[in-house]
Amino acid sequence: MKVKVSGLTDVGLKRDNNQDYFIVDENLGLFILADGMGGHLGGEVASQIASETIQTVVKEHSIKKTTLLTPSEILQSAYSHACQAVFNQSQEDVKLKGMGTTAVSVLMGQKSLYVANVGDSRCYLIHPPYIWQMTEDHSLLNEQIRAGLVKPEQAALFTARNVITRSVGFEETVSADIVEREITEGDYLLLCSDGLSGLVSDRRICDVCLTLPFDDVAPRLVEEAKRNGGDDNITVIFIQIHP
Repeated sequence: MKVKVSGLTDVGLKRDNNQDYFIVDENLGLFILADGMGGHLGGEVASQIASETIQTVVKEHSIKKTTLLTPSEILQSAYSHACQAVFNQSQEDVKLKGMGTTAVSVLMGQKSLYVANVGDSRCYLIHPPYIWQMTEDHSLLNEQIRAGLVKPEQAALFTARNVITRSVGFEETVSADIVEREITEGDYLLLCSDGLSGLVSDRRICDVCLTLPFDDVAPRLVEEAKRNGGDDNITVIFIQIHP
């Protein structure tokens, strides 16, 4: 299987700087999206360090060829190294103390794809005409919904909806959720920060992905998030799987 990829990031309408960061590495079959947190500078630093460290670790294993680790284990190792790298940097610079980042990644294998996630950035699978959220948000809002304390339709009114409960680098170690799925021709994947998912519904995301020309999807989704308030940075990676 081959992939067609489009990536786009936008500062949005309310933020002074963009703390999102993404990497598209088609040679590795690796796609990473991170949404940083931790002050004016910290978020930018955390998301970049985490993304580049994940890429470096995956690349090192791809070069070795003899690694005994599975793709899932490689991703888990990459996230561990990324967490340590962000944490160490935050300890060395007082201006960066307390920084961290979400990180959602897709690694394409021969017959399967592997999705790793920490935080509330998301990976959606679109199998026409349906859309599924493959990742689970590590957020206070999601915990409240799972506990039955908040109804899904009340999510937009939840005052702490941007609080995440797991991140890369805020603490010294982290464990990523990893999902494996068989690659299916004709499927689409969409990685996004909560600047999109918090403002555009899953149904609308699916409609845009399936009705617009491929190259128009990411710009339209960013445009719709901004039209709906644009109160956070917005980042999208759109992937089409084809023979």
